[in-house]
Amino acid sequence: MTKKGGGFYLDDGPLDHALDLAAIPDAQPRPEPLHPFANRPYSVFGRTYTPLAQADGYREQGIASWYGRRYHGQKTSSGEPYDMFAMTAAHPTLPIPSYVRVTRIDGGADSGKSVVVRINDRGPFLHDRLIDLSYAAAWKLGIVDNGSGRVLVEGIAPHDDGAAPIAFAPPPAPRALDAGDPLEALVTRAAADAPAMLNDVVEKGGHYLQLGAFASLDNAEALKAKLQRELGELGDKLVVRSAGDLHRVQLGPWADAGEALRVAEQLKTRFQLVGFRIQKN
Repeated sequence: MTKKGGGFYLDDGPLDHALDLAAIPDAQPRPEPLHPFANRPYSVFGRTYTPLAQADGYREQGIASWYGRRYHGQKTSSGEPYDMFAMTAAHPTLPIPSYVRVTRIDGGADSGKSVVVRINDRGPFLHDRLIDLSYAAAWKLGIVDNGSGRVLVEGIAPHDDGAAPIAFAPPPAPRALDAGDPLEALVTRAAADAPAMLNDVVEKGGHYLQLGAFASLDNAEALKAKLQRELGELGDKLVVRSAGDLHRVQLGPWADAGEALRVAEQLKTRFQLVGFRIQKN
């Protein structure tokens, strides 16, 4: 049965259930082909992420967070529905799908506990977070009530009947930029010029902060869902706006440019996030 205790992170607690969470088995690493779209380079908050070609050899320490009932059943970056009771996780750059061992290392009573999870989603995108665990995985590590905990994440190379580790194919190359495509050019330029926090793009409907741009609508919607949990009430202003084959995740609108600028500064100060102002026509 689930633990009893204090409040949950952003009130994102468990669904009513009678599951024995301790009995849920770890993910079982197995060879799987890379997802055809979820492993392409992408931009979020003005930062470009290039997914790794394989998880084998990956080893990193950082803060793990988790997500639960607010996203149960929603589509992940892999296209699979999120199951808060499955042993899965989201990571900005590990291959989708891939497998990692997550070990609690912050010295508390649960330090040393470990789980194996399957990476099937992207995120978290806050500067101080390394991995976003499912509710079940976070419960097993004892970080549900606190909302986060320090962990060691180690990649696992699946073996097929004792054979050599699976060789992951490199991610597909990103779509080439078209000189007449200023929005994609803006995202690319921003990745190379992170200090330039605000760039103007003429758009009707108000002032927006552009937080990501994708060729895939599914990936844009998945980012929107993840940002809603990371930005709290501010996430209610997130929208996906599409033009042709470009799908933009934006925050807004604000009728006043000064207010949009103040929100952009707050994002930069609180979360180290970079936004792009879209100026009302």
